[in-house]
Amino acid sequence: MEQLSANQLRDGIAAGRIRSLDATKAVFERIRKFEPTIGAYISTFEELALEKAADVDQRIAAGDPVGQLAGVPVAIKDNMCTTFGATTCASKILENFHAPYNATVVEKLLAADAVIVGKANMDEFAMGSSTENSGLKRTVNPWDTSRVPGGSSGGPAAAVAGRLCFAALGSDTGGSIRQPASFCGIVGLKPTYGRVSRYGLVAYGSSLDQIGPITQNVADTALMMNVIAGHDPADSTSIDETIAPVCDYLKKLDEPIEKLRVAIVPQFTAGADEQVQKALNEAIDLYMKLGAEVTEIDMPHLDYAIAAYYVIATAEASSNLARYDGVHYGHRTENPADYIEVYSKSRAEAFGEEVKRRIMLGTYALSSGYYDAYYLKALKVRNLIRSDFTEAFEKCDCIIMPVAPTTAFKIGEKVDDPLQMYLSDIYTIAVNLAGIPGISIPCELDENNLPVGLQILAPTFAEDKLLRIARMFEKETDWHKKKPDIEITNHD
Repeated sequence: MEQLSANQLRDGIAAGRIRSLDATKAVFERIRKFEPTIGAYISTFEELALEKAADVDQRIAAGDPVGQLAGVPVAIKDNMCTTFGATTCASKILENFHAPYNATVVEKLLAADAVIVGKANMDEFAMGSSTENSGLKRTVNPWDTSRVPGGSSGGPAAAVAGRLCFAALGSDTGGSIRQPASFCGIVGLKPTYGRVSRYGLVAYGSSLDQIGPITQNVADTALMMNVIAGHDPADSTSIDETIAPVCDYLKKLDEPIEKLRVAIVPQFTAGADEQVQKALNEAIDLYMKLGAEVTEIDMPHLDYAIAAYYVIATAEASSNLARYDGVHYGHRTENPADYIEVYSKSRAEAFGEEVKRRIMLGTYALSSGYYDAYYLKALKVRNLIRSDFTEAFEKCDCIIMPVAPTTAFKIGEKVDDPLQMYLSDIYTIAVNLAGIPGISIPCELDENNLPVGLQILAPTFAEDKLLRIARMFEKETDWHKKKPDIEITNHD
């Protein structure tokens, strides 16, 4: 059963061939077997999940209507609010925080009759590229337990790759869905900014954050998008569907795009490892065999993307994380001398090093005398990058490129070198600055049997086209069918 995709499982449950209760029990059996090795989950909800699965089975047996994800076990990243379980953001400051409401995407999953099995590990407050910054536990890559799963959505990606759920939701601020999907050999989609509600997502960089699906294949991603996409009145950044209508992403998925125009951008390939570049070249060749026209496009402002991103993201993080003060909720220091110690000691004790680093960088960029020199200038560069993409998509249907310069790196390899860690997002962050959609799909295994991801970008609100382009590649290859042979080890 674990070899089934989310679509196959859903169809089997709807037809009465498979019971959701059996599928959910099988998932928890795998969690008991492999979770001590992988460390994908911060919390699991076996009792609630089995109750939901049994309810779905009863309704199907009675002929009652059920939702699009009826009976499918899914996971969510632990920065999405739920009324069940804690919402920790993998941080000691929120270790015991219980949200009073569900995030909109959680409500949509529940309305679609999905079975939520747990909340997955992440870099603390989504700040990181390897999930090594989690303040609560360690997650490893199911393909090689000595390597990172990527980040910050490393927990959801490891859970999907390890078949500890059938699909998951992550969040992407600068590549945090696409990069772990690439490292773990699965599919990850960052939708257009505003396409999926952020209400109930604990904010890192409010103008950059976007929730999206992490799945085994492109069809499962389309299924998840059918559930979570759409306007939300509770989110002021959510786009009205009269402006950008939501379509049935599954319906036309297998229709190829005639006269597909694919672009390659030199700035998006410079610095990639030899095997990553080889995988990209083979993907280009495949699209050409499928009739695509491939051209090279220059985007002159991409060289400034990393600098602009880390100014904007840290500035927004500094503002968003100011609310964790030891007063309203979250960790509070014991026996403070005065209110200043309440604030300073609570934050010092509970925030991790990377979070502190980004708060300080952002506070500096926003401080008097530096706002114009850094933050305002970064916003101007962001507009130039957005213009580069707009002009590029006038000449092409999509841009293809690597997801990361390397495959999954060793645990501890970059943890003491923040600049090298930040550069692992070099091919993904411009997508968030521009607000466009991007997807990572498996396209190769390197000499160490580690997955390589292919990144495809499309214009704003063109997720339907993006999924069709990704599906064209997937239908001609079997990389998405490759599964890790998990080596059980103890990483406590």
